[in-house]
Amino acid sequence: MINGLIKAIANLEEETTLRLVKEKIASGETPLEIVEQCRKGVEIVGKRYNEEIYYLSDLIMSEEIFRRVMEILEPHFPKNTNQNKYKLIMGTIEGDIHDLGKNIVINLLRSVGFEVRDLGVDVQPEDFVKCVKETGASIIGISVLLTFSINSVKKVMRLLEEAGLRDNMTVVIGGYPVNERIREYTGADYYETDAVKAVELFKRIIMEKE
Repeated sequence: MINGLIKAIANLEEETTLRLVKEKIASGETPLEIVEQCRKGVEIVGKRYNEEIYYLSDLIMSEEIFRRVMEILEPHFPKNTNQNKYKLIMGTIEGDIHDLGKNIVINLLRSVGFEVRDLGVDVQPEDFVKCVKETGASIIGISVLLTFSINSVKKVMRLLEEAGLRDNMTVVIGGYPVNERIREYTGADYYETDAVKAVELFKRIIMEKE
């Protein structure tokens, strides 16, 4: 059975969602547990959109509800400033304008001390490389939900190689169609499709770099 919070977000019930989040925090549930429930609710919204039950305005509303959830949860996340020396770049790849999943991951990462440069959506491969040069970042997260955009991820990897940046760079890809086969095809180092697990993956990457 779907729990109340997942159902509230899936049904775009903002007031109920925010009330349940406050109740769950008060009862001792962790922010990450709550975010995972929210992610499942947002996932249902996405499915309903793909099935033409929901409209674009509903997707936008679900993102606004999640933004307000994060405002409530942010003070309750443990802070770890040791990670701030590592800059992280994230963006949705060229040809793709989906950003709900990306924004969830970015909010989670920032809440635990990461410094994240959000390049937005429909990001050209060249712009990822340009941002690496500007910031000195050593980690890139690329979101891709449309299969025809996967070749653009592969182009990012090629441009990093041509610029002499690949050896010091860790690239993580994520999104609905991503799997091990696609990771191998693009040449990325890791992939993850779960927002909470993605945060743990980025923490692990930093530990390896140290």
